[in-house]
Amino acid sequence: MSIKSINVRNQFRGTIKEIIEGPVLSEVDVTTPSGIVTSVITTRSVKELNLKPGSEVIAFVKSTEVSIATL
Repeated sequence: MSIKSINVRNQFRGTIKEIIEGPVLSEVDVTTPSGIVTSVITTRSVKELNLKPGSEVIAFVKSTEVSIATL
């Protein structure tokens, strides 16, 4: 499943594994068939979207908005 009206080619359907909420920003881990996608979004967005572990979501990745960290 993808959302065709949104112009993002990299769409990954998955399930929220974990949410680490902070006062302003939250880290959301999404388990997908390709692996885990981690997103940092506002805590307000987590609440407005009613995101919870187990929720089915689609993660969108734009090539101009990818961050990389060392392990």
